Amino acid sequence: MPASQVPQPKVHVLGVGGTAMSAVAGLFRQAGWDVRGSDQAAPYPPMGDLLAALGIPVLHPYAPENLDWGPDLVIVGNVIRRTNPEAVALLESGLPYLSFPQALRTHFFADRMPLVVTGTHGKTTTTSLIAHLLHAQGFDPSFLVGGVPLDFGINHRLGAGRHFVVEGDEYDTAFFDKGPKFLHYAPQAAIVNNVEFDHADIFADLDAVKQAFAKFAALVPRGAPLLVPDEDDNARDILATAEAIGTTFGIERGTWQARDVRWGGPGRARVTFTLHRMGRPVGTFASPLIGDHNLRNAVAALALVHEVDAATPGLAQALTTFRGIRKRQEIKGVAHGITVIDDFAHHPTAVRETIAAVRAAWPGARIIALFEVESNTSRRRVFQDAFARAFAGADAVLFCRPHDKPDNLPQDQRIDMDRLCADIVAQGTHAAMIPDIDDLATEAARMARPGDVVLGMSGRDFHGVHARVLARLSQDVPQQ
Repeated sequence: MPASQVPQPKVHVLGVGGTAMSAVAGLFRQAGWDVRGSDQAAPYPPMGDLLAALGIPVLHPYAPENLDWGPDLVIVGNVIRRTNPEAVALLESGLPYLSFPQALRTHFFADRMPLVVTGTHGKTTTTSLIAHLLHAQGFDPSFLVGGVPLDFGINHRLGAGRHFVVEGDEYDTAFFDKGPKFLHYAPQAAIVNNVEFDHADIFADLDAVKQAFAKFAALVPRGAPLLVPDEDDNARDILATAEAIGTTFGIERGTWQARDVRWGGPGRARVTFTLHRMGRPVGTFASPLIGDHNLRNAVAALALVHEVDAATPGLAQALTTFRGIRKRQEIKGVAHGITVIDDFAHHPTAVRETIAAVRAAWPGARIIALFEVESNTSRRRVFQDAFARAFAGADAVLFCRPHDKPDNLPQDQRIDMDRLCADIVAQGTHAAMIPDIDDLATEAARMARPGDVVLGMSGRDFHGVHARVLARLSQDVPQQ
């Protein structure tokens, strides 16, 4: 059969509206497959917009007939339960299927060098940053990331270079594989940004989380680089059983260090620093990212690029041109001198660090934090006290009604919003729950004064609250 008549292979993606699932769908499309997907409902932005731009049809809701087009492969996302009607039909059909990480490794890693970024926090930023640094230096990398890097405008890329940069998630793989996704990625170099207790829906405690990361660390080959933060004892603990070359990074500590740190700088620079390795200067860099946590992310990214021999004289310039990621300290607009920011933070540590970073970048501004209790982490009472401490760094906190997921989370395990608001108020910060999203946006706009920052944090689109706040601010003149 002539090459032009060879049938195009077909792949169907269950749960295609998820960040990672939309990315793997895009990779298959870029590789020449006919791609379709399904989800419970039409995916919300930015993933819905991305899939539409890629021309990938999304069937919804889940139904057995979604598989009638006869795909050659079905990829199953970890949101899919065994009782899902489409999953039931899949198991009865005999169609070949893989989990998302299995598909990624099987179809895209064979002739590439996986560089895997893991950790409780900072994975998306660090992965995006490494991909950008490699691309800006001409290495033409592939990548898959749990967000949308603004430099690429898309959450995946299939390049011709040898590097494949992937965000390694410790969450479970699929209903038929309850192990962490990152155990499938065969890392040839890796970063563990930090290790904290998270994902209380699948991990019993911190020890269980550390055991998962230790299994990942054991996959990094002998002699390959494995970078961990010097100040994170949990992350350093996982090096004990690893055969890789354990290398530390940090701010003024570790093998790779940022020294002579100066916040503020020319142009887009938010911070300038000298990168040192084993006490010797490597170069001077300027990063456009705010916050100590993002400085550590930058040091980790620069260190890994050096460790895999992918640093050129253009590396410093590459860092200055990094534009960030959607929903990671993303400025959605400014109205009447009030800045509205969107961020993904949903864990107490991420909330605390994000507020601190905004505080440092906008000195003198009041921070009005808006928060959607929607993730498996934020909805659980295990983080009740930690959230109260994290939000105390803001000047005011407004919560919307907690997202009601169909997971039957017992009431006594759910975060107590009345108590959370009371504990925040007891620390001197105004806090209130405003169930209606329009009322919440109106209140945020009413409270804000010129020079203030409205910081909306959620792992979802937060019901479009950022646009709603900007619309209110454009209609009204805020108090002085």
